[in-house]
Amino acid sequence: MLFRTLTIRTWCLFVIWCLVFGAFLHAADFPQFRGAAGDGHATARNLPITWNETTNIAWKTPIPGKGWSSPSLYQGRLYLTSAVPVDAAKDNGDLSLRAICLDAASGKIAWNREVFLQSGETAPKIHNKNSHASPTPLVTSDRLFVHFGHQGTACLDHAGNVQWKTNSLKYQPVHGNGGSPILVDGRLIVTCDGASDPAVVALDAASGEEAWRFERPGDPLKKFSFCTPTAIEAAGKTQVICPGSGVVNALDPATGREIWRVHHDGYSVIPKPVFGLGLVFLSTGYDSPSVLAIRPGSGDVTETHVAWSLNEGAPHTPSLLLVGDELYMVSDRGVATCVDARTGKQHWQRRIGGNFSSSLVHADGKIYLQSEDGPAVVLRPGKRFVKIADAGFEERTLASYAVGERALFIRTEKNLYCVQGK
Repeated sequence: MLFRTLTIRTWCLFVIWCLVFGAFLHAADFPQFRGAAGDGHATARNLPITWNETTNIAWKTPIPGKGWSSPSLYQGRLYLTSAVPVDAAKDNGDLSLRAICLDAASGKIAWNREVFLQSGETAPKIHNKNSHASPTPLVTSDRLFVHFGHQGTACLDHAGNVQWKTNSLKYQPVHGNGGSPILVDGRLIVTCDGASDPAVVALDAASGEEAWRFERPGDPLKKFSFCTPTAIEAAGKTQVICPGSGVVNALDPATGREIWRVHHDGYSVIPKPVFGLGLVFLSTGYDSPSVLAIRPGSGDVTETHVAWSLNEGAPHTPSLLLVGDELYMVSDRGVATCVDARTGKQHWQRRIGGNFSSSLVHADGKIYLQSEDGPAVVLRPGKRFVKIADAGFEERTLASYAVGERALFIRTEKNLYCVQGK
């Protein structure tokens, strides 16, 4: 009887341990662009601070084709997209737009599925820093959403089976596609800012049908942008912040109705906004970017709700990072800056070298910055500039990291690496 009691007790403890440890294992999921909250923060611990092609590499997997979508991590699997030539020998520009799933522990490709076929005859030209597979996948408990801009959007299950797909978001891109989708209350929200008629569109996540469309107001000289929206909670309601050329619009995710807007002078807007301390932080794009801190409001709040702005060190491409009361950024030309997020007052600014496109990541008490040419810089957050380490590869990369427990997943031009701490 005692043995049976101990056995039952041991079994119950084992089940509890499995549930707790299982939850711990997946606590570090990074299921969309810039992580679970879309703000560049990760809960993972014990991350490496140094690596190269032979140091702290758990595995390295060649990825077919070309794509600058960042990897997404969910429950031990990694997801990304790529554009693979249909016939490399013909070199006619026909591309198979594919979703790829890898085992995060081993790097082994679990499946590789064609989602759309892109004709070389009709495909528009892209910027040399872009690809035909740049938006980052979004993963939920039972679905994977992949987006190829004007070429199409699709929903797959975790086994790679297509549940729905649509190419109804037709618009004329400039330099290709870039913005990733976000999911808010059953709506998959994407920006469609092409050469004309810029818009924000919500698709029903269950069916792929268009739920609403918001036509951006104004008439900027250059209408194209590539921004990923950000969902925030303000005044007791969810708002979707959608920067575009000449304007940032805050929208109701249920209806697409505009809540507020701020006008600016930029275009080709790329950085994803971040939110905290009651402020929306964003960068206004080309030609001369400005970082704006905006208090959410109602209507046109251009003249009333911009708390502060700065120009020096503002990025064209990398997204901002808010850690505590400090806002961090790196310009495309390698100038890193830390300012007081409430006031915009500069704490420090340093040229760290290199060119930057990937967005900053904060995890395990560190800030990671990845340059386009391969080197990386690891900083300590704070009001003083403290560099912890230099790291990186000798291979080009424009993608941002996915972060898991003890591991960074870094996509380069030809490979996906798992960089793992001891």
